[in-house]
Amino acid sequence: MNQTSSSQPVIQVKSITKFYKGRGASKTPALNNVSLDVTKGQKVVICGPSGSGKSTLLRCVNALETPDSGELYVLGSDITKLKGAELYKARSRIGMVFQHFELYPHLTVLRNITLAPTNILKLSSADANAKAMQLLERMGLGQFSDRYPNQLSGGQRQRVAIARALAMSPEIMLFDEATSALDPEMVHEVLDVMRQLADEGMTMLIATHEMNFAKEVSDAVVFMDQGKIVEQGSAQEVLVNPQQERTKLFLERVLAS
Repeated sequence: MNQTSSSQPVIQVKSITKFYKGRGASKTPALNNVSLDVTKGQKVVICGPSGSGKSTLLRCVNALETPDSGELYVLGSDITKLKGAELYKARSRIGMVFQHFELYPHLTVLRNITLAPTNILKLSSADANAKAMQLLERMGLGQFSDRYPNQLSGGQRQRVAIARALAMSPEIMLFDEATSALDPEMVHEVLDVMRQLADEGMTMLIATHEMNFAKEVSDAVVFMDQGKIVEQGSAQEVLVNPQQERTKLFLERVLAS
């Protein structure tokens, strides 16, 4: 496991709460007073049942959702306060990989990867293409650059999604259940790439149900339920020797499935 940095956290989540409107005037807290620090190079795994707030937390970090209260600093900026060009610039430093790939079906694999670097980073087509091909070769997908997403397997599409995120040269990578939509045989393809990124020192915030992977790569594990952080610590503390009954029950169910 890589050692974490003792520097200022690159992600600071300070008592954020996020409500979703229910029926009528009722509101349900998707996040309820959540606080979390992630330092440079740290690999933090977030686990918990569906609906526990994992995805909402990641989407807040990437400014796809805005907390109703609290503060959220990413790479030194309060990302909840940024707008326009400043927000796009901040997002360009944060890569995000979604559960369902989110690739553009009408664009080739190569164009999916080069679209943001050419439009946002203003790379030339030649430079963007060269970087994209380098990433595809790294993912073992160099021969698929001219194919469309529907011509690829789930594992291949997710690796393209990772390549697309890396094409922006991000300082932080967010993974939102990146393997949960894959057939079991394809899960290892994506986890292998994530292991490589972890070994290279990438700062990573990972929502996953892959407990063995979490034990292997994480510097810290956060267990969430009903929008709250129930327990956090090292993988040994949270996944092997949990203190909270809710954490124990979740792990028993996940490991038995």
